[in-house]
Amino acid sequence: MRQVMARATPMVPLGYGKFVRADRVFALVPLEGPLRGDGRRTLVHVEGIEEPLIASRSEAAIAHDLTVALGQEPLRGHHDGSGTPGQEPLF
Repeated sequence: MRQVMARATPMVPLGYGKFVRADRVFALVPLEGPLRGDGRRTLVHVEGIEEPLIASRSEAAIAHDLTVALGQEPLRGHHDGSGTPGQEPLF
């Protein structure tokens, strides 16, 4: 009988000492205007947590770490419209 070892899901840092499982994040919302301040930069929506978490890291930095943690190739440079494989463009 062959044993299969489960891999731990990578954790992604949000800042403020907060970490979330990469496979549980379903939305990143950058904070703008008066909502942003005191190190608040991004709302992170996580499966199983009713209210979004406040992150001190930018949406782009968190998205990059999520992409790497989930084993995908991070996008580099400007967005050329090709998008991430398997992701439908929003605009």
